[in-house]
Amino acid sequence: MAEITAGMVRELRDKTDAPMMECKKALGEAHGDLAKAEEILRIKLGNKASKASSRVTAEGVVAVHVSSDRKLGAIVEINCETDFVAKNEDFLNFAKKTAETIATKNPVDVAALSALALDGSSIEDTRKALIGKIGENVSIRRFARLSAAGQLASYVHGGARVGVLVDIEGGDEALAKDVAMHIAAIKPVALSKDQIPADVIKRERDIATAKAAESGKPANIVEKMVDGSVQKFLKEVTLLGQPFVKDDKQTVEQLLKSKSARARAFYLYVVGEGLEKRKDDFVAEVMAQAKQASKDAQPG
Repeated sequence: MAEITAGMVRELRDKTDAPMMECKKALGEAHGDLAKAEEILRIKLGNKASKASSRVTAEGVVAVHVSSDRKLGAIVEINCETDFVAKNEDFLNFAKKTAETIATKNPVDVAALSALALDGSSIEDTRKALIGKIGENVSIRRFARLSAAGQLASYVHGGARVGVLVDIEGGDEALAKDVAMHIAAIKPVALSKDQIPADVIKRERDIATAKAAESGKPANIVEKMVDGSVQKFLKEVTLLGQPFVKDDKQTVEQLLKSKSARARAFYLYVVGEGLEKRKDDFVAEVMAQAKQASKDAQPG
């Protein structure tokens, strides 16, 4: 009988999400044949895609599509479990085609997108087939579609982990690309200060007030300190208020005005932003499973 190593067990577990002991048993039945063991587990435990659906997907890519006339575009974040799969050609191709479908078909949400056709099948069926092929969960997290008042520019950075889609009215293509790169680098949360939610501004004002109160200065001075802190915050988090990344002596707003241009809207996606990444301790899990198996084997 072929030796069943811990590495083989882990590889099978990663492909099927089956418990460690079940993976070891299946490998034993299959005499170490990984493909046959996977078949055994799929029969015992059900379809791999449904098992994978519970696993955290915090890696992946941002894909952007812009029409040839730069008037219509889409951005989508598609997630997987590991950065290795995020570089897989089939995974990247799925992301690219999904972005194009969003731009051309204009679905209202992920459910509507999943029902749309892609290469003779639905996007949902294509996603499930991809899960079966690569052995990891794949999920469509979010997307946006942008119809330009001016001209669209896009920028994808860091192995497609950061993606930007921006609408610039006026100026030229080089300016629009520079603004897209700035957004990817500095990561503003809004276009201008009037787009910052009131509760966010209130929180910053409360923090600034508490800090200023500790200074012991007169109330009128404290009020000016608070206002200054809030205005500084708004400049830091808004695209128009930020110093331009290529020339910090002028803001993005000043740059645009110098080119008779205007930023209309933008989307910025960062892969896994706000998601909890999966943290596996393989050794601890093996020990826990072995301990449980030992308990189960003890009489009464």
